Amino acid sequence: MPKPRIAFIGTGGTMASLGRGSRDIQDYGVAGTVLDAGAILARLPELAEVAEVFPVPYSAVISTRIGFVDWRALARECDRLVAQHPGLAGIVIGHGTSSMEETAYALSLTLKVAIPVVMVGSQRPASALSSDAGMNLLNAVRVAASTEARGLGVLVLLNDEIHAARDVSKTSTWRLQTFRTPDFGALGHADGDKVAFYRRPLRRCAPDTEFDIRDLGALPRVDIAYSHADADGTAIRAFVAAGARGIVSAGFAPGSGTPAEVEALCEAAQDGVVVVQATRVGSGRVVRGEKMMRDGFLAADNLTPQKARILLALALTVTEDPVEIARIFEIY
Repeated sequence: MPKPRIAFIGTGGTMASLGRGSRDIQDYGVAGTVLDAGAILARLPELAEVAEVFPVPYSAVISTRIGFVDWRALARECDRLVAQHPGLAGIVIGHGTSSMEETAYALSLTLKVAIPVVMVGSQRPASALSSDAGMNLLNAVRVAASTEARGLGVLVLLNDEIHAARDVSKTSTWRLQTFRTPDFGALGHADGDKVAFYRRPLRRCAPDTEFDIRDLGALPRVDIAYSHADADGTAIRAFVAAGARGIVSAGFAPGSGTPAEVEALCEAAQDGVVVVQATRVGSGRVVRGEKMMRDGFLAADNLTPQKARILLALALTVTEDPVEIARIFEIY
């Protein structure tokens, strides 16, 4: 029986990096050695045991630099791969972990391909003693080849765990178990004997969404205002002056900024800027209560501020109606 065909797009990141020795697990970027997709696959012959994996050339990009331009390029690349490779079972995207959750969510809202797309990275470079790069990539390929992975949106695979793009966050700087889904947990595991799924996300995701960035020139400007003691609203007013069409407030739990920030956000809302209230704590819902409605703010539900920013920017590509944007935050 032929093995499933999987495309591997390598964008760089820790899993593509080689340090100055096997104990170099933190300062490896100084070495400047980054493997392309083909070289990464060549280091892992075990992949041939589970799938026919072929490399897809892509520029090595430090993940702190990845944003809309790369999201659009990756969406187009996924389209091309599906069109040019009939019977393609899935796509794996190698990515640095710093911004992986944002790329994963952006693609999960905008991809138009029906096959599984799995994001993968590592916490330790490929050259490190006990690197997680090889096993993570092997398991990502296994997940991408699984028929059960269809219809779940973009998935994130690290440390044997399968997470939904909408819900997962990086929670630790160096630990291997850094990617977590607060409140709900992983969708499943890539174990030695099989890929096992235990739940499915209910919120709408690719390919059946109303967002399409493939021919978009840019996303509307949306900024995040991070609340802290004594925050006086200066950042919020600066964002408005810079042309922000939306502002996400990363407020105190359960969802509010300082009085001075709220005043500045009310001014922004009155000027037509869409304000979405999130919380900086990384877990739990923000509820749109009476005061928030009176102030003209929308609620981010349980999205982290960085993911609420992505959804708000995409929402603004299809509507400026606050009622419609509130609907979008309810269903995505």
